[in-house]
Amino acid sequence: MDEHRGGTSRHLTGNPWSAGCAETRSSGAEGGPGKRAGRDPGTAPRSDPYIMGARNASAIGTLVERSTRFVMLLHLPRGHDPAAVAEAMTQAMAGLPGSLRRSLTWDQGKEMTLHAQIAAATDLEIYFCDPHSPWQRGSNENTSGLLRQYFPKGTDLSVRSRDELDRVAAQLNSRPRKTLGWKTPAQALDQALAQAAA
Repeated sequence: MDEHRGGTSRHLTGNPWSAGCAETRSSGAEGGPGKRAGRDPGTAPRSDPYIMGARNASAIGTLVERSTRFVMLLHLPRGHDPAAVAEAMTQAMAGLPGSLRRSLTWDQGKEMTLHAQIAAATDLEIYFCDPHSPWQRGSNENTSGLLRQYFPKGTDLSVRSRDELDRVAAQLNSRPRKTLGWKTPAQALDQALAQAAA
């Protein structure tokens, strides 16, 4: 166990995804995944791992791969209840190679009530952020900010198509990032997959 700015975190091997939580980084600049699934994910204050649409009736979920900053967007046109999140998460993760499907760290929230079902369907280890630990979700906060350039507050996200979300994700994954040495997330992901296959 490592201590990051006073919060307990657990280092994970592989390529964990974050949804509202940032990943463990060797620099310690951001904290890592917190408690294992099994604790009640609906009891702690949190920052949502998605952006909300008009009247909070729709949402777009954000999944960010920890080392490449590669983004996948979850289409949640009818809201983010546990069943909708479980279905979207299972579909998103099902097509990924095993090297990218090892663990997921999520922020505290009732939408992950079905975390055991998601874990069984996707072969993921699921972790939750520590409460009151905003440094553990920096990558997702950044991604949500970028998404607001495409979907300003008050946008009705229920009328957005899966194809539109895929186009936005492709644009985000084609933006060079300083943290990646000015590579794009797509380039960094290709490199990580090539290394995993070697």
